Amino acid sequence: MNLLDDLTARGLVHDATDLGALGARLESGPIGLYIGFDPTADSLHVGHLVGQLFMRRFQLAGHRPFPLAGGATGMVGDPGGRSEERNLLDMETLRHNVECIKVQLTKLLDFEPGPYQATLVNNADWTMPVTVLEFLRDVGKHFTVNQMMAKDSVKSRIESEHGISFTEFSYQLLQADDFRHLYEHHGVELQAGASDQWGNIVAGVELIRRRLAKQAFAITHPLMTKSDGSKFGKSVGGAVWLDPTRTSPYQFRQFWVQSDDQMVAVYLKMLSLRPLEEIDALVAKHEDAPERRLAQRALADEMTTLVHGAEAAEHATAAAAVLFGGDPTTASAETLAVVAAEAPCVELDGELDGRRVHDLLIDAGVAKSTSEVGRLLTQGAVRAGNRVLSADGLLQASDLLNGGFLLLRKGKRDFVVGKVRDRG
Repeated sequence: MNLLDDLTARGLVHDATDLGALGARLESGPIGLYIGFDPTADSLHVGHLVGQLFMRRFQLAGHRPFPLAGGATGMVGDPGGRSEERNLLDMETLRHNVECIKVQLTKLLDFEPGPYQATLVNNADWTMPVTVLEFLRDVGKHFTVNQMMAKDSVKSRIESEHGISFTEFSYQLLQADDFRHLYEHHGVELQAGASDQWGNIVAGVELIRRRLAKQAFAITHPLMTKSDGSKFGKSVGGAVWLDPTRTSPYQFRQFWVQSDDQMVAVYLKMLSLRPLEEIDALVAKHEDAPERRLAQRALADEMTTLVHGAEAAEHATAAAAVLFGGDPTTASAETLAVVAAEAPCVELDGELDGRRVHDLLIDAGVAKSTSEVGRLLTQGAVRAGNRVLSADGLLQASDLLNGGFLLLRKGKRDFVVGKVRDRG
């Protein structure tokens, strides 16, 4: 199966300028392609993974990806998908965001020197030096206002109660000029992106045709959506970030484990780098026993490894095993540190032998009073590690696990982690 056929079979082709001509061009030799990511926050989110992995697929097929950080377009803001204008970022925040997403854009592609080496670019580098008059003369003259107003992203905003500013109205010209610049200076012939970017992308194809008299190509992939059709993003609440300080590797992995059964096959085809035959076999196995969540776990392990690395994925998986009933006494210190980051944590000072568990559970907020803890102990509902605590609630030095952690469990799902104070 060639690349375009594989993308189509995965449901990753939404629109394209000329699939036949693009297929012929891909067969003739390596092509440069780019996808842009605006730094409207200091982290990308799971919705951006489709685009990042889209470039990865092209690179694995022998093409050259150019991930773009929108240091210039991020100053303006894309009107697409928004009912009102976004707040403009100050320069310091914008620079910070660009540096942060640059790091994330380098994780999923191969930047090692070679014929298919990925190249990270920032459109501020070629946009900032251009004067307004130069931009109007060299870019603006190639577009009619009628064309620009016909774009869905512009049309919907014009018809909204908030309207659209000239700033956001001009966004498509900036993106078109990015494509023109990358075509001229890096040989980038293909721009890809999410389906809501189609109007902006074909504007670049048109600018290259008019200004350079050359053929360029455009292709878009569908947006990754939830089962109700809503998209993943930072403005719709509950964003799942790629930055581990915003969404921990454990939380990131659990997000995929909790995917809806009706969507997991779609996510696997859109995101997984596994061959389609392997995905189909995995989905069939999952459908035979959906309660085992085999497809979700496979997706979670692969995505967490790609985004956060194999070690972080391993500890996230092991931490989930502990938090969902596994044996904590065999867990490593690194795994228990992950558990500690996800559960209420209290500091341990002094000897553990003979200490009562009551205050620890109350301080952590999982019990309200000593009498409540007493009732739980009588019911055998409190554990330290694997040991069911007796009615007196006394802890033992042997309850400490690797790394000086004490893992307390109230009932089935309420955990408290005690950590010996570092005296260094």
